[in-house]
Amino acid sequence: MRLDEPSWWYGDADDMRQRVLTPIAWLYGRIAERRYLRSTPYRSRLPVICVGNFTAGGTGKTPLSIFIAKLLIARGERPVFLTRGYGGSAIGPEWVDDRPYGARRFGDEPLLLARAAPTLVARDRRAGIIAIERSASAPSVVIMDDGLQNGALAKDLSIAVVDGRRGIGNGEVIPAGPLRAPLEFQLGLVDAVIVRDPPDGGGERSVLGVLRQGFPGPVLTAQVGAVVEAEWIANRPLVAFSGIANPRRFYRLLESLGGKIAEAASFPDHHWFTASDATRLIDTARRHGAQLVTTEKDLVRLNGEAALEALAAQTRVLPIEMQIEDRELERLSSLIESALKGVSRRNRPPPT
Repeated sequence: MRLDEPSWWYGDADDMRQRVLTPIAWLYGRIAERRYLRSTPYRSRLPVICVGNFTAGGTGKTPLSIFIAKLLIARGERPVFLTRGYGGSAIGPEWVDDRPYGARRFGDEPLLLARAAPTLVARDRRAGIIAIERSASAPSVVIMDDGLQNGALAKDLSIAVVDGRRGIGNGEVIPAGPLRAPLEFQLGLVDAVIVRDPPDGGGERSVLGVLRQGFPGPVLTAQVGAVVEAEWIANRPLVAFSGIANPRRFYRLLESLGGKIAEAASFPDHHWFTASDATRLIDTARRHGAQLVTTEKDLVRLNGEAALEALAAQTRVLPIEMQIEDRELERLSSLIESALKGVSRRNRPPPT
């Protein structure tokens, strides 16, 4: 289901629209809980690490999934991503490859994941993980991108990512708010929470403070920052454009690096850019004498048509990555280590 989030989800908690939709939200939440609890999860012989979120829209799952894949590769593991392929046409199970119009086939996020490790798209997660188990490449661990609320697979480690600024919005379930299911139920599904980009000086009432008081497991922090030095941004007029769930977060990052945004163009999440979009953006940049800039996720959707490829050729990208301080990284690494060892013990043949 495509869902472009209403701004009031993160506004006044006493909004009239929220009150009107609360009965529907209660029903939606109950259905989500019952669907999960009625599932018979498939237990893979491979460790399954799930990276999800509590809310609709982006919170940083993809950067964290890639970060975890790099951690696993550094310790000699062979990770594989399993993803639904939101926004793509592939039903799967199907391995992601770098083909023309690949974003339309697989979705934009799977193309980014596939740069870090082999990636399989499957709407049916059970069928997907069975295909991974049978893969000739002999993967050693599966990173499930999203799917926290999906009960089809048993997970060995589940991590939820929360936006430190937006938190859980008004705390209501879709459509009255951004939560995918009641928060208390979802907290019971995870082993750890990572709050990304918490504001400085966040007190007990911040989402970080609330979670650390109310969630019994580890609540870690992380930042999302530029991968490389970005001197080209500083004091330069920019026309920034983005079709992600929270484009303001991207614009704030550009400004934190010294960028001067002459104009920003925001599109719905996973937006398929058109030739008219491309022409308008190029003309806007020319009018301001500015550099076009976008996200990696948006750039993979700029192909297949001459106008889109012309836009891509004139656009610079700001690559980002998850950044976790050493103390927090040790705790995350310990969680991953425990999950891998637990599966190893589970798969060990019984003594004779």
